[in-house]
Amino acid sequence: MRLTPYLTIDGNAREAIQFYEETLEAKILEILTFAEMTDNPDSIPEGAKDRIAHALLQIGESELMLSDSFPGAPLSRGNHITVCITLNSIGRSKQVFEALQQGGQVKMALQETNFSPAFGEITDKFGITFLIYTDSQS
Repeated sequence: MRLTPYLTIDGNAREAIQFYEETLEAKILEILTFAEMTDNPDSIPEGAKDRIAHALLQIGESELMLSDSFPGAPLSRGNHITVCITLNSIGRSKQVFEALQQGGQVKMALQETNFSPAFGEITDKFGITFLIYTDSQS
């Protein structure tokens, strides 16, 4: 299990990435736009296509994930930082998701996506939002 902070930025994630490259000597490992994250880029509104849907940066021995908010999605203090839990088996992802669900609220059911065999979003009973990401087909 690996925990990674995940920042959501209001439309200027590219600027944040450049800032972290300069100030924290971050190395870009991955960047995907909203258009690149889907099999049907025409389904993404023009104002969202070039926004960052996912970026992964290496900072020293740590990783930082970030994205732009989707246009029109509310972004406020408290929901712009989440914790991504990366697991290497679907079974373990289900187990962690179900445990965090106790007294919490499911924001996106754990499901297969085009980037993960089991991905979901949940806010626990303390108000902390977690992204559950599975990085293998196990």
